[in-house]
Amino acid sequence: MRHQQALRALRALRSIVAAGAFACGASLFAQSSAPDIAFDSNADLLKLPDNIHLGEVAGVATNSKGHIFVYTRTGPAHAALGSNRTFYKAGSRLFQFDQTGKFVKEIGVGVYGLNFAQAVHIDPQDNIWVVDQGSSNVIKFDPDGKIQLVLSRKPEAISVRPAAGRGGPSEGREGREGREGRGGGAPEGRGAGRGDAATTSAPGAQAGAPAGGGGRPGPPGPPGTGIPGDSFTRTADVAWDRAGNIYVADGVATAGNARVAKFDKDGHFIKSWGFRGSEPGQFNALHGIALDAQGNVYVADAGNKRIQVFDGDGHAKSQIANIGTPYAICITPGQHQYLYSSNSNDPETLDNGEIYKLELDGRIVGKFGRAGKLPKEFGTVNAIDCRSENELLVGELLNWRVQKLTLRSR
Repeated sequence: MRHQQALRALRALRSIVAAGAFACGASLFAQSSAPDIAFDSNADLLKLPDNIHLGEVAGVATNSKGHIFVYTRTGPAHAALGSNRTFYKAGSRLFQFDQTGKFVKEIGVGVYGLNFAQAVHIDPQDNIWVVDQGSSNVIKFDPDGKIQLVLSRKPEAISVRPAAGRGGPSEGREGREGREGRGGGAPEGRGAGRGDAATTSAPGAQAGAPAGGGGRPGPPGPPGTGIPGDSFTRTADVAWDRAGNIYVADGVATAGNARVAKFDKDGHFIKSWGFRGSEPGQFNALHGIALDAQGNVYVADAGNKRIQVFDGDGHAKSQIANIGTPYAICITPGQHQYLYSSNSNDPETLDNGEIYKLELDGRIVGKFGRAGKLPKEFGTVNAIDCRSENELLVGELLNWRVQKLTLRSR
């Protein structure tokens, strides 16, 4: 009897240790003081025509040739009333520059879903993917700028008031980031719950198998679960694994969806995981998503001030904390990969603003920069391109610019 009691006590202790390991996760490595990394900056890299200007730079990315793509918020969208819907467009623009910063062309002029820029990324085939917070769309262009795939649909109606719901163009400060309790959203999933993350698969699909039927309504779930499929609200970011499967961080704001949705390479819904909350596997204001070479999924859970790490099926593995509020994240290519994470300043302050360089297990290599207006300072970084480990491009919302950063070797 005593032996059995001892075994039960040992199992309970192991459970407590395992739970504590996830709760702390890689954050154990992130608690020490981060060393400063010296760096240089070129804040005048991009050369624009006289009649074209950048607004808030929400996204920046490079392709295999070194060409630079910038997705920028350039002004209020134009709205037109239809018989039963409100149509709006043209609130953002997508520009291409060569590797020297010389303007090449604009992509997607007049495209229906370019409303309120959130991110741009280039996949291994040099396709261009834009994420739009206003239309809630994820749009894939081929290297020549022709549309190949569209995920999600613009909202049926919009509000022109500051409390705009899903994807309305008049978000104001709340719509910029949905940070620290700000931001609007669409009606959430019904019900409530805590504990394990809700996982929703495609109707009739085997676990992990591709399926059609994306967007079909499923059973009610906890708040933030969303509808199975590509019905996004205030879409945050997109990434891919080696097989071409698509991962979408769905839900910038602190209301509406709060999940990761997975699709096959052709856009068929596979599954989603997560809902609103602060427990492991739950989210509150997603801001970024990235995958490493092993297929682990890193999610910038800004509202909970952490990066959560999952396997490709949504099983929670660890978390990284004590690096501020992660806005933009990026994982370098190559044999030894690093994770960059921006502790972006609140749009109303010049606090924090530094960018961290980390090992994938969360150990801090160092940090650099701070919030401000000058070169080598940052005004709410919303995008990091890290195709090269020590040469980064960062896109800033408040300073309306892209900076090229060169980290110095120690």
